[in-house]
Amino acid sequence: MKIAILGGTGPQGSGLAKRFALAGIDVVIGSRDAEKAQHKALELQQTIPDATGKITGADMVTASSEAEEFVILSVPWAAHHATLDAIRPILRDKILVDIVVPLAENNPKAVAMPPEGSATESAQALLGDDYAVVGALHNVSAVTLNKLEQSINCDVLVCGNQLAAKQKVIELLNALGVQSYNAGLAESARCIEAITPILIRLNISKSVPFSHAGIRIWAPQH
Repeated sequence: MKIAILGGTGPQGSGLAKRFALAGIDVVIGSRDAEKAQHKALELQQTIPDATGKITGADMVTASSEAEEFVILSVPWAAHHATLDAIRPILRDKILVDIVVPLAENNPKAVAMPPEGSATESAQALLGDDYAVVGALHNVSAVTLNKLEQSINCDVLVCGNQLAAKQKVIELLNALGVQSYNAGLAESARCIEAITPILIRLNISKSVPFSHAGIRIWAPQH
């Protein structure tokens, strides 16, 4: 299997690329600059010499084309729409996994939701109802993703309007050793994405004795 991570040169995308490669999944990271992506891919691969999955780099369009089924969107919110516009025809028979959170400009402790309600819903509206769009991985710290000696310390809430696509994404995330939950339709992303700035606020607070926290769903203790 080969997946694409657009924005894979950034901290969150890089962490995901390494973890998927360690799980035996090939990854092509996409960037606006193909050469930058290729250099980053080589750098990431060198940090995980025991990985059975291979990391390569390409421009956004080529990376999306090389993905067998999953295209993970991990670009800054400011580049969200332009990236989707560029790859829209390629996504027709693939699953877009949108992990973007629309953080407020110059204030990561708040969100600035688009008119559609969330980044996930915005992607669905832009692409069309017949495209498979799944929101996931919104609340996982980039620092946590890059600490490969540690397991991911949280659960993942998955949302979207197509059940089969959500189930496939949950199965993909199983490779990372995380517990994922179907959190409902795409409109659930309004709540899920809004958790991220709350976690950021907690993680930078001097009154909280930890950082890079995530969320976890706990069963009743009885």
